[in-house]
Amino acid sequence: MLIKSPSASAARECDVTPESVYLSRRRFMAGAAGALALGSLPVRAENERYAGVEPGSPPGWLADKLSQVQWQSVTPGQEALTPYKDVTSYNNFYEFGTSKGDPARYAGKLEVEPWTVLVDGEVAKPGPVALEQLVQPHRLEERIYRLRCVEAWSMVIPWLGFPLAELLKRAEPTSKARYVRFETRLAPEQMAGVRSGFSLIDWPYVEGLRLDEAMHPLAFMAVGLYGRELPNQNGAPLRLVVPWKYGFKSIKSIVRISLVAGRPRTTWESLAPDEYGFFANVNPQVDHPRWSQATERRLPNSLFSPNVIDTRLFNGYDEVASLYSGLDLRKYY
Repeated sequence: MLIKSPSASAARECDVTPESVYLSRRRFMAGAAGALALGSLPVRAENERYAGVEPGSPPGWLADKLSQVQWQSVTPGQEALTPYKDVTSYNNFYEFGTSKGDPARYAGKLEVEPWTVLVDGEVAKPGPVALEQLVQPHRLEERIYRLRCVEAWSMVIPWLGFPLAELLKRAEPTSKARYVRFETRLAPEQMAGVRSGFSLIDWPYVEGLRLDEAMHPLAFMAVGLYGRELPNQNGAPLRLVVPWKYGFKSIKSIVRISLVAGRPRTTWESLAPDEYGFFANVNPQVDHPRWSQATERRLPNSLFSPNVIDTRLFNGYDEVASLYSGLDLRKYY
């Protein structure tokens, strides 16, 4: 599987883990059975690695999963993780408001238990699925991905989840399926941004991928970050992570996944098609009409430490380049 093999966008575990924790983990693994070569460790060991992270309160079924995570720690180069505080306090989640701090302030009102996802469209096995049943067949793994926002800021986040392709294969797409459409939960009574009279968005929030993009090994369904369940402001309890695309493609709080024949009309493309295309691949050579995409602010940053770095095509994930062979990336942005 691609994600298990080091690439230009991946680094060894020792590149991103504090030395003391890394060495103790190696000693643990050396004394364990050979099956532990993939890095399965109890969740408590990871809590040591992520000191200072608020403890989570996962439902029982997820707590069981968290004790069997495949801790791969795949990350881009030597880049440091973005602190948990920044990851959970600086967010775009317009259902809860337009300020970066609004999701952390207001998303706690979102009820995430129980949670059901409708899988439908061009599939042989359609129907509503409880989240725990959706996740049950998968062993959770940790993937540390860059997240590049279209607003020219970025983070490095350790996600917990499973490959999107595995979920789609279980639904058995028909020969007519060409795209995957995703939909966020719509709960106006719990979402202040949805109730706002100033919102221009036609709710619910919708995103989409070509089927071959969705089946790529890097496309990921996340149920956690930093060794715990997802906080509400980060898209609990289930979100998409597509690391080579701008962040708005990584839709949050998913309640519907549809396999469709035609390209879905996505939220930001519908709202401002000259600014936000369907593909939304990270590309430093294609500027947003109102700002450059050549560089990005890596969080955390400040006035005196702007932490500006160069942006890379596909966010540095060259593994996906073959998906777009022959496609004019300036036209299909």
